[in-house]
Amino acid sequence: MSIAVEHPGSRRDAALALRYALRELRGGLRGFYVFIACIALGVMAIAGVGSVAASLSDGLAREGRTLLGGDVAFVLFQREAKPAEIGFLRSRGELSVAATLRAMAKTSDGKLALVEMKAVDDNYPMLGALSLAPDRPTADLVAQRDGAYGAAADPALLARLDLKIGDKVSIGDATFQIRSAVDAEPDKLASGLGFGPRFLVSIDGLRATGLLQPGSLVRWIYRVRLPDNASDDRAIATLLDDARQAAPEAGWEVRSRGNASPQLERTIDRFTQFLTLVGLAALLVGGVGVANAVKSHIDRRLEVIAALKALGATGRDVFMIYLAQVIVLASLGAVIGLVAGAALPFVIVGLFGKLLPLPVVPALHGSELALSFVYGLLTALAFGLWPLGRVHDVPVAALFREAVVAEWHRPRWRYLALMAFVIALLVAVVIGLAYDKRIAAVFVVASVIVFAVLRGIAAGVMAAAVRLPRTRFPMLRLAISNIYRPGALTPSVVLSLGLGLAVLVTITQIDGNLRQQFLASLPDRAPSFFFIDIPSSDADRFNAFLKQIEPQSTVEDVPMLRGRIVAARGVRAEDLAPSSDSEWVLQSDRGLTYTGDIPKGSKIVEGQWWSKDYDGPPLVSIEKKIADGLKLKLGDEIVVNVLGRDIPARIGNMRTIDWQGLGINFVLVFSPNAFKGAPHTHIATLTEAYPDPSGDGRIIKQVANAFPMVTSVRVREVMETIGSVVSNLALAIRGASAVTLISAILVLGGALAAGHRHRVYDAVILKTLGATRVRLLGAYALEYLLIGLATAVFAVIAGSIAAYLIVTRLMTLSFVWQAGSAAAVVLAALLVTVGLGLAGTLLALNQKPASVLRNL
Repeated sequence: MSIAVEHPGSRRDAALALRYALRELRGGLRGFYVFIACIALGVMAIAGVGSVAASLSDGLAREGRTLLGGDVAFVLFQREAKPAEIGFLRSRGELSVAATLRAMAKTSDGKLALVEMKAVDDNYPMLGALSLAPDRPTADLVAQRDGAYGAAADPALLARLDLKIGDKVSIGDATFQIRSAVDAEPDKLASGLGFGPRFLVSIDGLRATGLLQPGSLVRWIYRVRLPDNASDDRAIATLLDDARQAAPEAGWEVRSRGNASPQLERTIDRFTQFLTLVGLAALLVGGVGVANAVKSHIDRRLEVIAALKALGATGRDVFMIYLAQVIVLASLGAVIGLVAGAALPFVIVGLFGKLLPLPVVPALHGSELALSFVYGLLTALAFGLWPLGRVHDVPVAALFREAVVAEWHRPRWRYLALMAFVIALLVAVVIGLAYDKRIAAVFVVASVIVFAVLRGIAAGVMAAAVRLPRTRFPMLRLAISNIYRPGALTPSVVLSLGLGLAVLVTITQIDGNLRQQFLASLPDRAPSFFFIDIPSSDADRFNAFLKQIEPQSTVEDVPMLRGRIVAARGVRAEDLAPSSDSEWVLQSDRGLTYTGDIPKGSKIVEGQWWSKDYDGPPLVSIEKKIADGLKLKLGDEIVVNVLGRDIPARIGNMRTIDWQGLGINFVLVFSPNAFKGAPHTHIATLTEAYPDPSGDGRIIKQVANAFPMVTSVRVREVMETIGSVVSNLALAIRGASAVTLISAILVLGGALAAGHRHRVYDAVILKTLGATRVRLLGAYALEYLLIGLATAVFAVIAGSIAAYLIVTRLMTLSFVWQAGSAAAVVLAALLVTVGLGLAGTLLALNQKPASVLRNL
């Protein structure tokens, strides 16, 4: 009888292999539960992240018109649109105008708060609904009555200033009566992150404040709603082209309903990629479990394999059978993960739908699920092919002997080539489909290095154990010998825990550094306050006033304008193709200044600084990393649009900037003659010699009384706002990294279970020779403790290095090693390793010697 096939590579080969594989799996999935769970966990993480991100992207696309407040939005900074520009926009559709800026709100009893003012016309909102409590029409809400303009305020402002509906506050020269609380704004997401609660007023009310001075940091938004019968994408493109021709130097920042919040979309893409890589790390950790499970399964099926070969099966036939099993089991685990991941958007909306600030539209996303399935299958094959390939050339006699003595041998080159192809395909998918291919490539290289180093760590621990001097203590001697004996658990434990712990250390170190940056104490000599919208005519008087009320403090003051880069080195901004870490400088308006002195916190690295009395063609100094990202060099021309005028300037020098000092600094600094005659305001900082948060209220009140047009920004409050966002992001990252750790624990448990048979054999022999239960438990505990300690030390070193590179290179922040979190990871590793190891050992020690000895 023979099961040899007629023609290698025929369809009948695959069908026969699948039939034998499924027949063998009828006996149950014993030994494969960890395999399935590891694949399911990794696939679930990737599918869940992808499905949620796709549902969110669909929501943004579907609600783009509402989020934007129209079909197209034209944004101007520091100036209103000219009558001709407004006439052009009105000729193309329905128009709604809004303006935003920061200001100080003051109650009748002198309480002050920074607010995000939003002034709207009677046509707001053109799309969606403004949710107010109590509800009332916009025109009635903001109308002027009894000497006060109407307003709606964020409930947070009402609580902070102890206000209620009907109370009045003053902003600048105007008085406002709060007539409603703002529950929701249809276009809030398109506005970006704010540092104060919303205060909604009319445009007439904004003008009455007197805050609209030349150069004030106000943002004017002109939303156009096209006619319903001419509002398709082609009509939008035509409007944009016509707008550029009608006002080529207007300096519009233009958004359409397809990119209502481009910054939010980019943030979602980056965060999705990061969480996907964390999920992929979980899959890679699970790959170790796959390899262990396949090897253990083959060890248990040696007699079956021998029988198949004895009946005429070739090595290729056996390989095909067990390859089919791996594919079937990987597919089963992937399907389980897909079901859980696909359900995640529905679960999130079902549990938190009313609390979500983002428009998540749950749906099944076939492309995301298919990609997750591919990830799971390729990972299983990448790790399973090595143990599978080793059965091809082993003769029947050797297979029977392998039950007692394992003989290592390398798989045939054809299987190594197949494994290399699968790995290359996995790498190509990871990098090719990544949002930031550079980060994905770094992840791939780091994973390869980590696996190689982990394997080296395991070999090094075993080699070191061999060379240790023979100790007089039996328990320690047994523990050390167990580390390097044939079939030792050392490689499995180090590989399974090492990567998971390294990821955990990386996450905890990044989390700790971000918290320290944004939630802990401010940097030494950091400013306590920023003051914005200081009229140029009052700049000297304002600085003198600050020195008067805080004589020991340091005051810095610089002129400030807002402008957009519209071209560089002769190329339009939209065609520059910047690097991923510099594209933000082109996405909106930027703060600009001019000076004859090198700004504090800046260091010239290329070129020369201009003289204080320079009066030649305009020059500009640019931050070095941004210049590199835009492929700019000394002498290149940059064109910025300021107040509706295109102003060209040549790059005279490049600087590095210390952003962490929180002082005043700008990406672009111009020579003093660049903005002659341009209306602008000043920005100032107050750095206290002896910071006292309890005295901040006094300073804010004095400034507001003397200069009601100036807005005070307390640095600590801004850092707390940013810190709350960082904390939420870190919570999501920790949740995703927990999947990696769970996968590592599962793999460790599977590795220990795979070695259970050998552990039972060892325990029975040692007990027969007189070893006590306590002594054996002590020896095994020492073994697991030593292996776990070596793994944890590696994880701390590797994770800390990875965190350092991410924090300093990608986030451009300072790095402080978090000893507490590192120690916690080491302790957790030891507890998990020793705990799981002893749990398996107790089962082995409970075996009766007689039943085992009879079968030796």
